[in-house]
Amino acid sequence: MVKFNKLATKTTATFEGGKAYKRDAKADLFLLAVTNMVGEDTFYESADSRDQRYRELVHTVAVADPEWMLRFVAWLRLGANMRSAAIVAACEAVRARLDAGAPGHGRQLIDAACQRADEPGEVLAYWTGRYGRALPKPVKRGVADAVARLYTEYSFAKYDSDAKGFRFGDVIDLVHPAAAADKPGQGELFRHALDRRHNRDNPVPEALPMLTARARLLALPVDQRRPALLAGVAEGAEGAEGAEGGPGRLAEAGMTWEALAGWLQGPMDKAAWEAVIPSMGLMALARNLRNFDEAGVSDGAAWKVCARFLDADQVARSRMLPYRWLSAYKAAPSLRWGHALEGALGHAIAGIPELPGRTLVLVDTSGSMTGRVSARSTVTHLDIGALIGVALADRAAGSGRAGDVDLVGFADGVFTHELAKGGSVLRGVEAFARRSGEVGHGTRMVDAVANSYDEHDRVVIVSDMQTFPYYYNRDKGADAFIPDTVPVFGINTTGYGPSALPPGKANRFEIGGFSDKVFTMFGLLAAGDGPAWPF
Repeated sequence: MVKFNKLATKTTATFEGGKAYKRDAKADLFLLAVTNMVGEDTFYESADSRDQRYRELVHTVAVADPEWMLRFVAWLRLGANMRSAAIVAACEAVRARLDAGAPGHGRQLIDAACQRADEPGEVLAYWTGRYGRALPKPVKRGVADAVARLYTEYSFAKYDSDAKGFRFGDVIDLVHPAAAADKPGQGELFRHALDRRHNRDNPVPEALPMLTARARLLALPVDQRRPALLAGVAEGAEGAEGAEGGPGRLAEAGMTWEALAGWLQGPMDKAAWEAVIPSMGLMALARNLRNFDEAGVSDGAAWKVCARFLDADQVARSRMLPYRWLSAYKAAPSLRWGHALEGALGHAIAGIPELPGRTLVLVDTSGSMTGRVSARSTVTHLDIGALIGVALADRAAGSGRAGDVDLVGFADGVFTHELAKGGSVLRGVEAFARRSGEVGHGTRMVDAVANSYDEHDRVVIVSDMQTFPYYYNRDKGADAFIPDTVPVFGINTTGYGPSALPPGKANRFEIGGFSDKVFTMFGLLAAGDGPAWPF
């Protein structure tokens, strides 16, 4: 999400043979990072080649500009919410600087990449998997800093598991963190994590009330657990003040829904879900809508979930990528969640700017866009394109300037897509995505621009940018039919190396990613702000 106009333009070709351009290393790294699901194949690149390209870019930039790299890793994890990409970037940046004999920044890089309590273990798993068990000081100290900042009773209850290669106790053993002065009981937590990892039969320290309450629940015989949950009283839990009924007991013991399912050793029925729903996070709620419906969760419980989805502050704190709400909508079997998911998506994309004048939005519907953004997701790159296009068009209609955005799909040909007046963005995305294949499966971006541009004030192209050559003249680029005075924004959903837009040319911008920051950065550039990274 940055203006990519740093260096003189060098031409190359897209994967489909169309005219393309090379970016500088920072621009290439940035665009790849915000679209990179580490370890996964894409339409034109294998996981191995894509990950190798990412590592090489990190190495180049980390040695050349470590201050930029540190800001980038911190933003990538917190601003763009890209977990794996941030961890890989931090580790590879440290490796590159160590190999170059350039001290400094390593500890901070590792710490910046860790923002959730399972991530120190992820860092160690990645490092040891690539570079062996010998941990250099920057990695040890950075992980130790993250541990002191992130390890709490709740995070231990949530993330420590024998299914992990590096449990909390393993991490503590390897990096020897000092307990944080502002976290009472953290030293006891460290000792308890070591006891648990090494199977020492020591009781939970009294300084850890959540884990003490959890131990009482776990000690309850299996045949008594479901009745205890329904009654809200677990044997031996008399000291649990302030807890009312099953939901209170579960929250007090830091029981996630996954832990509850294992504790019950039976089905997650209506009562079980309704007991744990109050303590679930927004991501967990959004991912379990189908389970709620299949278990017959009551409308009363469902309305409480919906109220949380409609809370703008909670949506912002969840930092869920906009496409996660689309994914939840696609997975939900009943209609009772629709309005709330529409509201949550609206909060997630609230940064869409109002654009004066006329805007042409071209969304790529070619075959390469039908690939999923992740192996674990049902959302495709086409869905992302449809979401961006429909959201921009809906924003214009909602501001009373309906018709100011012309939404066009393209592949071998083009089609114009009209939104239902006052309609749902989510349904609009579905309707647009269903038109995939209507005008073929190729990527004739230059032809689409030539056939659709009509003195618009700006052009937005959402695509993986791997255009075919122009049918009539292969030397013409994607912006050939647009005056130099008209801004062109390429929103790249995949981050391949070749760029369809010239990075050194005025009024030509390339941004990318799946987060709401796409809209934020688009707004900044549309307003005419100067070149700037978003960190």
